[in-house]
Parts: sequence; structure tokens; C-alpha cells
Amino acid sequence: MPNKGTILIIEDEENIRDFISTSLRAQNYKTVDAKTAAEGMTLAASLCPDVILLDLGLPDMDGIEVIKSVRAWSMLPILVISARSREKEKVEALDLGADDYITKPFGPSELLARIRTAMRHGAVAAGHGAPSQIFTTGGLQIDFGKRLVRVDGAEVHLTQVEYKIVALLAQNAGQVLTYDAIISHVWGPYMDDNNRILRVNMANIRRKLEKNPAEPQYINTEIGVGYRMAEEL
Repeated sequence: MPNKGTILIIEDEENIRDFISTSLRAQNYKTVDAKTAAEGMTLAASLCPDVILLDLGLPDMDGIEVIKSVRAWSMLPILVISARSREKEKVEALDLGADDYITKPFGPSELLARIRTAMRHGAVAAGHGAPSQIFTTGGLQIDFGKRLVRVDGAEVHLTQVEYKIVALLAQNAGQVLTYDAIISHVWGPYMDDNNRILRVNMANIRRKLEKNPAEPQYINTEIGVGYRMAEEL
């Protein structure tokens, strides 16, 4: 079965991490674990997961600060999983940008339902929530709802980051997106040598989408500025 999405688990208690990972992997989600806030924020920026599961009681930083930090650069869905049950703490986390809040202990069915909801909200916030929304230019077709990319009818496999770049450009087809704008949307401020990473990903994207990567027809480079997705071909 296809991967349903990537979930980043920021949780310092090993037994809880293992329980969550096992539950999600059984349902065809990919999971990535972090034991500290610092590690989690780095992974969030580099992987751009579909959902972040965040414990508030982390050893190096309060989870509230993680929410603030992530929200400074991204609208990635954040689902708090915490033993803190006071309404004031829940309201603070939600007001600062968390998408939902689950109080420990919780069952796998509740967790999965909350994740599905968070992913739907994340898709809408990113501008590709409607399953019927399809972008087409020439032989390139992107189905945002199904997260499928096809070229001349053949499905193309893109990595998580590659898809985010292509989807962002398609949602702004005909407009130039600066390198900084793409980097901020996809990686945030925590990656080193972002321009190099963007160039590497773009080279891989073009090898997969273009008949002649040296003369691209779908994604054009505006030298010194950024990239533009062709609106009509």
C-alpha cells in the first residue's frame, strides 16, 4: 500500500515513541523520531513532515517554544501529545499555533483520527486540499488531493521535498518564486547552504519531469531570482 505520509514524533519517552511509531507504521505512515526539541526542530526543517507530533515536556526546551519556533517559518500541522491536562496550557498551545491537543494516555484510534484531521487541515492551508483540484500544463499533471504527479500519463515518483517544491511552483504557476521564498516554504531557516540543496533538488526534479533537463519546458529558471512554473503549454 502507498505511504500515507511522514509523521515526525518529538517525544523523549522511549516507550511512548515506540507505541506511536508502531501504531502509525501499521497504518502505512512513515515515522521519524526525535528525543529533544533541538533535534525535532532540525528534522522538521529538513524533512518537512506532513504532521508533527509534539510532547511539551522535553528535556532541553519546553514544547511551547518549539511551537513558536516552527510557526515562525511554517504552517506544518502540529499535534500536541502531552500529559498536561489543564485548560490554560491547552489554550496556550492552540493559541500559539498547535492544530490539536491530545492528553496522555490516548489510544491508537484517537491518535489516527486526529492525524487524519490534521493532514486534511494542512492540505487546505497549503492550497491543495480539494481532491478534485488538478493542475495541468502541457504533459505535466499534478493531482494535489492525491499527491500524484504524471508526465504524459505516466506516474512520476517524487520525494517528499521534491513534491513540495513542484506543488508550490504549480500553485503559483506563471509567477516567479524567489529562491528565498521557496527555501522558506520548504525548509525554513534551519538548513545550512540552502541554495545548494535547492539546486540539487531542482536538478533531480528536472531529470524526472523534463524530456531534456538542459532545456526545461515546465520549470524555468529566472537567473539570479528564482524559478517559474509554466502556466500553459
